[in-house]
Amino acid sequence: MKILKCDLCDVTADGETFEEWMDNLRPHYMEAYADVINDSSKTEEDMMKWMADNKARFDAA
Repeated sequence: MKILKCDLCDVTADGETFEEWMDNLRPHYMEAYADVINDSSKTEEDMMKWMADNKARFDAA
């Protein structure tokens, strides 16, 4: 089980896999960062970069 902080604050989420960690972080992100999630200027490429960056953080933990 890995425990990682949110990439934008100190809230933590845990998970056995990156996908599980992401699922456990989602409620926090939806509440605290709805503006980031719903930002219409963000592209699919931005989302893929977020995924790659955070998967690398997860794998390194």
